Amino acid sequence: MDALRIGEFDILPGEQRKIELPVAKLYTDASVSLPVHIIRAKKPGPTIFVSAAVHGDELNGIEIIRRLISQKNFKLIRGTLIAVPMVNVYGVVNQSRYMPDRRDLNRCFPGSAKGSLAGRVAHIFLNEIVKHCDYGIDLHTGAIHRSNFPQIRADLSDEETKELALVFGVPVVLNSNIIDGSLREAAVKSNTKVLLYEAGEALRFDDFSILAGIRGITNVLKHLGMVRKSSSRKKLIAPFVANSSQWLRANASGIVNHRVRLGDRVKKGDILADIGSPYGDIINVVTAIRSGILIGQQNIPLVQEGEAMFHIAYFEEDDKEIVEQIENAQDTLLPDNNV
Repeated sequence: MDALRIGEFDILPGEQRKIELPVAKLYTDASVSLPVHIIRAKKPGPTIFVSAAVHGDELNGIEIIRRLISQKNFKLIRGTLIAVPMVNVYGVVNQSRYMPDRRDLNRCFPGSAKGSLAGRVAHIFLNEIVKHCDYGIDLHTGAIHRSNFPQIRADLSDEETKELALVFGVPVVLNSNIIDGSLREAAVKSNTKVLLYEAGEALRFDDFSILAGIRGITNVLKHLGMVRKSSSRKKLIAPFVANSSQWLRANASGIVNHRVRLGDRVKKGDILADIGSPYGDIINVVTAIRSGILIGQQNIPLVQEGEAMFHIAYFEEDDKEIVEQIENAQDTLLPDNNV
């Protein structure tokens, strides 16, 4: 197994290193670098990256990586893990989704060495990290004032990607088309298979989402033979694949009273929220148009007509069984914080 070269650094088999990849300078002439933590086992095996904060206000993933690699019993037996807790360092510093040039980094791949600031960060991340990897797990949350129930999004037409998505072990798996300019698109072109984990809300830590993320990454590493499988038989979470999903939008402007929570089963015709006036009158109600599971919602209790409010996933399986798995996942992860 040869040395792994990232930037100007050579990481040897059996070595663990934290490095800083230079990106660019601020107006103040202060340098900004991409923090990277590399863990290499002595034995050869797959190389996988785990990345967070491609959108700088999505903080759950930072905490997932921090807790994962700081576990006392965390040890690779094969292969290489490249952890990048803050891809968009600028956004994290400013608590902003975007780069300073107001670009969405996840629409700027593959980037360019001489392009915009976002394009340069995308270029560095793709060429110095992703192109070394066989697999990747990219960690995201909902946008500001919007929460997502823990879910995996992936191109399920690829059999190995689908297998990893199911192994990750969250109740909901969405077949997600690859978006132009995204990290996933650039990774696929580099023959790197990527899972996108969505959970929680921007600028907030959500313990259930964090613990589910740590468990999921660990499940994938075990499946790839990169960490030892534990002797204890932990309760497995059976995932369900959504064949489609849809955002329901506000049919009036006003003050919102939510009637449902993330992970709830909704049936066609169920009232999901009341939209009222400042004087207490009900202006309109938002109802489910099909039966499904609530996997995303807007949290701010004010809405303009036409705004997205509820993200519903639709399944071929019995919704009741899915809800049972969601409840099992919460019971398994939350009581003793066991991962």
